[in-house]
Amino acid sequence: MQVYFDNAATTPLDPEVINVMTETMHEHFGNPSSIHAHGRQVKTIVEKARKTVAGLLKASPSEIFFTSGGTEADNMAIVRSVIDLGITYAVTSPLEHHAVLHTLEAQEKQGHIKLSFVRIDEKGNIDLDHLRELLAQGPRAFVSLMHANNEIGNLTDIKRVSEICQEYDAVFHSDTVQTMGHYIHDLSELKIDFITGAAHKFHGPKGVGFLYVNSRNKIQPLIYGGAQERNMRGGTENVYGIVGLAKALELCYREMDTHQQHIQGLKDYMRTALQDAIPDVQFNGNIEAANSLYTVLNVSLPCTEIADMLLFSLDIAGVSASGGSACSSGSEIGSHVLRAIGNGSQRPSVRFSFSKYNTKEEVDFVVRTLKELCDNHK
Repeated sequence: MQVYFDNAATTPLDPEVINVMTETMHEHFGNPSSIHAHGRQVKTIVEKARKTVAGLLKASPSEIFFTSGGTEADNMAIVRSVIDLGITYAVTSPLEHHAVLHTLEAQEKQGHIKLSFVRIDEKGNIDLDHLRELLAQGPRAFVSLMHANNEIGNLTDIKRVSEICQEYDAVFHSDTVQTMGHYIHDLSELKIDFITGAAHKFHGPKGVGFLYVNSRNKIQPLIYGGAQERNMRGGTENVYGIVGLAKALELCYREMDTHQQHIQGLKDYMRTALQDAIPDVQFNGNIEAANSLYTVLNVSLPCTEIADMLLFSLDIAGVSASGGSACSSGSEIGSHVLRAIGNGSQRPSVRFSFSKYNTKEEVDFVVRTLKELCDNHK
């Protein structure tokens, strides 16, 4: 049996997404920047996709810019805010995705900004009182706090963060890559400057994402070239990816309640089954449903003897899971997220992340496999 529980890294393409992408590939090959009929047809397709995304998020189509993915979108928001909005001070958390952390750290190293980190507790929750202190003591700040952590699943109340940022006239960017397509994002109500999305996290294609830029912010391109994306991103558009992204997000919004109930049920089922099967199993981050991303369960296991080989052993047994962000695979220093919350022990941790395609039978298989691995190395 082969089972896939690494959906926070990437998700399988939805068949309806494949269909709409292949149909577009077969019938529309023009360059959307061309003024002839073939080009105009494809331009219309791209703009229709933009309107679909904007409509679902309750934003204006002029606020949606397609990118190569979440990393580019995060970089664009950060770098252009520093340059174009006059940002000299930024606040983030030590739990952010490296697309945010490394970009902000590079800006500080280059002397463009001073960077502060908001405190977190042992569960990885953001100290919002400390955020207020940091914003009160510095110049106008750029705040970047992710909606849900991609490794431990903690949810941050970005509505509250946005309200705090408004009080101090701070620019607020949130990496919403893990929650896009899984939660409602109503940008007519949420006062935020930038959010990001990546299609492959919600059953769309890899290599395409978007950045939402609130219309009150006037920034320049990160990538220069042609006049694509209303002069905001040079380079011929990834038309088929854009079409797939819009269709995938549309499906997510249409089926969100059903899928959330199914996936939350699987997560709860796995948590209970692991507690019954493996004494001293623990969980990293928040566990309560209201404060935890329903697609992620980060498990800390007592079988320290196989810590270095656990993911490999799971793979051999037919279970695809991860120790953290897929972008950090191959790193020898481990998870920066687990280190930040004080999990420096030798206990191995595994991130299981779920999708609408997973089943209870697959969960049972994973629990049996983990139990056998731990029992065989007591």
